Amino acid sequence: MVAPQPFLEPRGTPLSVLGRLKALSQLGHAVDLVTYHIGQDVQIPNVVVHRIPRISFIRTISVGPSAKKVLLDLFLVAKTWQMLREKRYDLLHTHEEASFFGIHLARLFRVRHLYDMHSSLPQQLGNFRYTRLKMLIRLFDWLERKVISSSHGLITICPALEKHARGINSRVPHVMIENVASELSWDQAQDDTGEHFGSAYSVEDKRIILYAGTFEPYQGIDLLIDSAEQVLKRRQDLLFWLIGGKQEQVQHYQRKIDRLGLSQFFSLTGTRPPHEVPRAVRLCHVLVSPRISGTNTPLKIYAYLRSGKPIVATNLYTHTQVLTPDVAVLVEPQPMAMAKGLLSVLDDPELGSTLSQRAKELFESNYSFEKYLEKTERILQIAMA
Repeated sequence: MVAPQPFLEPRGTPLSVLGRLKALSQLGHAVDLVTYHIGQDVQIPNVVVHRIPRISFIRTISVGPSAKKVLLDLFLVAKTWQMLREKRYDLLHTHEEASFFGIHLARLFRVRHLYDMHSSLPQQLGNFRYTRLKMLIRLFDWLERKVISSSHGLITICPALEKHARGINSRVPHVMIENVASELSWDQAQDDTGEHFGSAYSVEDKRIILYAGTFEPYQGIDLLIDSAEQVLKRRQDLLFWLIGGKQEQVQHYQRKIDRLGLSQFFSLTGTRPPHEVPRAVRLCHVLVSPRISGTNTPLKIYAYLRSGKPIVATNLYTHTQVLTPDVAVLVEPQPMAMAKGLLSVLDDPELGSTLSQRAKELFESNYSFEKYLEKTERILQIAMA
């Protein structure tokens, strides 16, 4: 398996890679993972992590495309080549842009290729405002089409991506596997999640609205802060707890919060260890996903469904391909609408309880780990057929 990611970091694709590895391990497969030199070491049975050489001046990798990733991917090509020469593998499983060279190495070494498609890479260039060069976007579009059509199997993570991939080549064997197995230590969150953990972040005696994730512009942090200004006109017993974000992003939003005079109602923690997120979820009263653009389902949504806490999310396809009004409060991506949605579950605990119960039932029926394992085994059999 080749993952062009900092593995492990508590964010989207690295956590998705973790889910794949956990499933493959449980299914009894042995995996050599080739990845970046950056990231937390994780012990998984039957999995050996092989990192590229340490590059001293690259210590962090931002979400999305970057010049740093181009350099790191060159080392990733060399490391993958070396391992394919030294050992015979049944399958080359590549994530994201590693598929660009993966299809050629698979052909060269006569090994089957499985493409794990977490997003449309041409769309990423636009979503992250990385470039407006039409020639570069067209190149990525051509590469994406080439990879999909050349692979022996394809994994997508949500209905929007499945539709996109089938539109490119519907003949390629394909299974959609939602990102439901990636929460690190969710079931091991200890019962000390109350007084001790809460006091560390000054959340006692507050009704907590929790956001956990990256702070990229498309995540809608500005929308959440603007809506908080409206919510706090009605209620003062609240704390908006925002977990995630790089240091400079946290500082940017903290300055905005300070300008609005809302500092006492916000706690911005920055990026925290993955095991803290389940603890924070246990303490909160409302989970929020204010995303304003994109089509992929946020990985956090599956954890939200499982949590037993009411969900408020924007009424966009990025959410509605999984969420419905039966399991969440869906609002237009506007501050007043978001404020109204948050207040609806804060002021009506019975509504919140009903939505939470239905959300858990949806998770157990559609997104359990057992179903995740079944889908993983199915795509392996297809890719190896």
